[in-house]
Amino acid sequence: MTDAESVTLKQWLEDELKAGKICPSKSPISSPVMFVPKKDGSRRLVVDYRKLNSRSKKNVYPLPQPDDLMSKLRGAKIFTKLDLCWGYNNVRVKEGNKWKTAFCTKYGLFETLVMPFRLSGAPGAFQAMMNEVFQDLLDVSVIIYLDDILIFSRNPEDHESHVKEVLQRLMDMQLFCKGSKCKFHQTSVEYLGIIVSDKGFSLDKLKIQAVQEWPTPTTVKQVQSFLGFANFVCRFVANFSQIARPLHNLVKKEVKWQWTDKEENAFKDLQQAIITAPVIVQADPAKPYFLETDALGATLGSVLSQHQDNGRLHPIGYLSESFKGAEQNYNTHNKELLAIIRSFEHWCIYLEGTTLPITVFTDHRNLEYWKESQTFNRRHAQWHLLLAGSHFQIMYRPGKQSTKPDALSCRADHLDIPPANQSMLPKSVFANAALILPEKEIQSCLEKYLDQDESLIEILEFLRHESTTPPLVKQGFKDYKMEAGLLFYQGRILVPDVNELREELLRIFHDSPMAGHPGRQRTLELLSCAYYWPGIRADVYLHVDGCETCQRIRLPKTKLIPAQPLEIPSQPWQHVSYDMITDLPKDGQYNCILVVVDSFTKFVVLVPVSKKLKAPKLAKIFLNWVWKQYGLPEKTVSDQGTVFNNKFLRALYKQLGIDPHFLSAYHPQSNGQTERVNPTIEHFLQAYASVNQSVVDTTHTKDFIPIFSNLNKLSSFSFSVT
Repeated sequence: MTDAESVTLKQWLEDELKAGKICPSKSPISSPVMFVPKKDGSRRLVVDYRKLNSRSKKNVYPLPQPDDLMSKLRGAKIFTKLDLCWGYNNVRVKEGNKWKTAFCTKYGLFETLVMPFRLSGAPGAFQAMMNEVFQDLLDVSVIIYLDDILIFSRNPEDHESHVKEVLQRLMDMQLFCKGSKCKFHQTSVEYLGIIVSDKGFSLDKLKIQAVQEWPTPTTVKQVQSFLGFANFVCRFVANFSQIARPLHNLVKKEVKWQWTDKEENAFKDLQQAIITAPVIVQADPAKPYFLETDALGATLGSVLSQHQDNGRLHPIGYLSESFKGAEQNYNTHNKELLAIIRSFEHWCIYLEGTTLPITVFTDHRNLEYWKESQTFNRRHAQWHLLLAGSHFQIMYRPGKQSTKPDALSCRADHLDIPPANQSMLPKSVFANAALILPEKEIQSCLEKYLDQDESLIEILEFLRHESTTPPLVKQGFKDYKMEAGLLFYQGRILVPDVNELREELLRIFHDSPMAGHPGRQRTLELLSCAYYWPGIRADVYLHVDGCETCQRIRLPKTKLIPAQPLEIPSQPWQHVSYDMITDLPKDGQYNCILVVVDSFTKFVVLVPVSKKLKAPKLAKIFLNWVWKQYGLPEKTVSDQGTVFNNKFLRALYKQLGIDPHFLSAYHPQSNGQTERVNPTIEHFLQAYASVNQSVVDTTHTKDFIPIFSNLNKLSSFSFSVT
């Protein structure tokens, strides 16, 4: 111990003995003392109670959450801040426990008579005492965090009486305040490092200055120190976790120290974000809440806001988090939904129990109907239960209108792993599907596993000895037949309950591109054409209801307006219907699909086109893809879009003897042919296409004809894709 430290220790012991806070001890145990440097260069003496804390029973009395305390200040106009002298030392150590606090020095062994700092049970014990003293005033006119007391009044005229009441109770308890740290009758005051006013909350200028002057870190410990400081103000910083992500990665144990431009930019960006942090308004339960969420890549972001007197939305707080573990592998639908879940959990003190509806804005359209879904997979069912008590409505808003949450999640330069290119299933998958049916491989396994299904033993035994079986027994097994090593029931292959064969068939006839994720009944019809097993209907319904892709793309069930019957033609391609599927992901000049349906055969032709398609170009498409191959129609049916209804085409139709019919605006049921085909195509695109899927890929002839095989089997529609 240096001479300076010896002088500091001796002076401290004299002061504490004179104040009656410590006394000599004969305890059988002791804790060491140590010196901690202060900012001014001097040293503070503290007792190292880590060993004692590790063997002490933990005090679980809860400390208040700062956000919860701040939420109680809504509507407050005037404030008074009090700071107690001596803090924890105002509580005496229980008789019989003083020996446990003993500490050893070169001048002897001492023990404390009052509760010292750095004991693990000290914060809980002190908070319990303060809450007991001000129990009836808490959240009414006082909030307390340990020895920091804030008195607030919504009516300035009441503030003096509120202050007197608090001071009287402190006097009764012999608790004293530091006059230099107390602020009386203020319209703006610093509390827990945050500037509180009737306008809302903002960062302390001293903290902003400290961040502004913070030197560039040169060690991991310095980065940790900066992040610890920054984490305190993350509520005020949009895009916090994304900006700080490179710095968080740098302090991981397995990462080697390397300060590059990436870390430097993150450090500077975080400094700037803290310096320019906005004022956070106080939440008002009498006003509706607006929640804007977004998720992209490895992060989520959200903003909770309310309308203020100027009619504009102002933020109550920002949330920015990284997805953890398996969450990073969620698809877009689940990530967007998880962003909503996390936001409700984070701001539960505001959102739980509010009587006004909460409006949730998302740029993911499918979430609009999530609450109305009739069935959920396990994960969605759990999330639905979490939000069951919340009164909210999810509304779609395009990403370009949701700049605030996008700013929290769309910084690709801060992602650890670059996003993988998304695309539709490879064309080879569809090409191979046209030549080799996937279930053939399963059929080859059926004969091998028939004997392993105990429920089929009696049936197989009968078929092996059918010639010697009595007629009455034959009558009971008349629906069963053995052919080419396969067991048939009423003309369909019977599938044994072995080795997940049934589950694999369900995937082939529902999940595969050959099927296209049809609904319950269509999947059952597809599968039942060739296969059977007991309980097949229930298994199909369970599989379809639990399909995550179907949950993502399913539209809400609405009562359909019956299509108006059109005149029935007498031959193929006599009457033709046209329509366009628009606003698809653009690939070169194409961003739409032209749908042409023959009213007699229900044959469909799909052609990639541009939304800016002009009449001469459309006429050329009709010539090359319809008229040359199938002949001129006598009648056409389409909507009144300018691409179909224009002088050029009407003149051309007149010369060719074609009778065009145009539907009434906003009356799609008049064109029942294309209105039945379009949802099927859109359903398939949603199931298999990604954000980068091109229209050309969607309309490749040889690759995609097998896609619509389920329609060819079960409906009157057939497809040609150009």
